[in-house]
Amino acid sequence: MRERDNRETAQVPFANQRGCHRRSRNAHRTILVTLIGGSGFIGRRLSSALQARGDKVTIASLRDPTAAARACDGADGVVNLAGEPVAQRWTPAAKAAIRASRVESGAALIEVLGTLRHPPAVYVSASAIGYYGTSREATFDEASPAGSDFLANVCFDWEATADRAAALGMRVAKVRTGLVLGKEGGALAKLLPIFKLGAGGIVASGRQWYSWIAIDDLAGVYLHALDNTAGVLNGCAPNPVRNAEFTRALGAAVHRPAIVPVPAFALRLILGDGATVVTEGQRVLPTRTLATGYRFRFETLDDALAGLAL
Repeated sequence: MRERDNRETAQVPFANQRGCHRRSRNAHRTILVTLIGGSGFIGRRLSSALQARGDKVTIASLRDPTAAARACDGADGVVNLAGEPVAQRWTPAAKAAIRASRVESGAALIEVLGTLRHPPAVYVSASAIGYYGTSREATFDEASPAGSDFLANVCFDWEATADRAAALGMRVAKVRTGLVLGKEGGALAKLLPIFKLGAGGIVASGRQWYSWIAIDDLAGVYLHALDNTAGVLNGCAPNPVRNAEFTRALGAAVHRPAIVPVPAFALRLILGDGATVVTEGQRVLPTRTLATGYRFRFETLDDALAGLAL
């Protein structure tokens, strides 16, 4: 199994040797943040959170890495959220697109960032808890090694690509995201119509772990990474649940029964190898996210669902 350095990196300011300084709550100045892939579900929420605190946000697409990198010239920080959706049937073409959108495109972006006259001080890259592989019984945190399946390999190389930004003098942080809960997108937006019809139910055995996070908390973790922290942060709440508990809570939140099971073979017909992410899952804890000072607004699933006012 591959090894990498998962040692904690001390908290450092929103700055580097080029003289940028951390944004304080009392500072009356604008932080310019470029969001790569910022028009998606997570990007829209993060953009709103940045603007709400007075930061200026530009949006760029990684379809043209050169143009995206040039949009970062003079920015204080960049957040790369770009990536082909994983929730699809994993055909050979889909796997190639999933990898290319994260690894090859990210490498091209960072190469051009190195040519900028005023490159950003901070580079924050999305990643995923798929880094750890799947398990019904193991518990993972930021110090756990990478898994060995397709998605784990992609995440490992995705993060290694992000680390190249450190050679350019940037502080680098990586956010390994779990199941994001929000009404406007992600898995929950697809599940809600089903559950509101009373057609929701346990998936496969129901024993697989779902490591979830409320969309507001995920935006908060990204702000925390931009302002304070280098290294890996798990973007998932401190109380993961098994699928059976997730099903119960979501059914209760929409006041509908959730008794229609979804067999594993049906998911495999739809998603192919990608069904493993849903049927196996992983229990992931945000140990380092908490240790670096982030405090979750929604620590339990019931609170998170109530907060969404489904």
